[in-house]
Amino acid sequence: MMTSIIRRLEQARAKAAELEQSFQKELASLPRAYGFDSLKAFIAALEASGRGKPSGTKRAKRPSKPKTRKRAVITDSVRASVRKLFKAGKSGSQIAKAVGIPLPSVQYIKKALGLVKAPKKALPKAKRRRAPSIPAVAHKTHKKRVVPKKATVPEPKPAPTIFVPPAAPAV
Repeated sequence: MMTSIIRRLEQARAKAAELEQSFQKELASLPRAYGFDSLKAFIAALEASGRGKPSGTKRAKRPSKPKTRKRAVITDSVRASVRKLFKAGKSGSQIAKAVGIPLPSVQYIKKALGLVKAPKKALPKAKRRRAPSIPAVAHKTHKKRVVPKKATVPEPKPAPTIFVPPAAPAV
């Protein structure tokens, strides 16, 4: 059993050596196939084509496109047309498309003309009460609070009567 394992291992090593030799031959023929005299020149060309520059150097930033957007010119006629379209029931985005100005400008004009109500200030949120930790069934029944009666002046007690036994009849 050991000999069969050793034999398979030797065959695998021989196959690996054979593949390594064929790989080396293929690598050696690559520079000539692409028209280079040496391996170093071939590697330099690969680096240059892969990144545009040899490795280790930084790319320069491309200049950004100039901004072509211009600010909207808001004239009295634009304000009048915004007011007219608003009174006609058009939405803000519809007005912006019709007049040719951005939506935030339409909103600003409406606010300046007093066509929109000022937003209401939100009331502060009330603190939420925590749920009772005791289940509702387990609550104790509370007794009604008894209000003490007003104190009254106590009536005077009658004086104790002294019992005198009747005298014995004289005989």
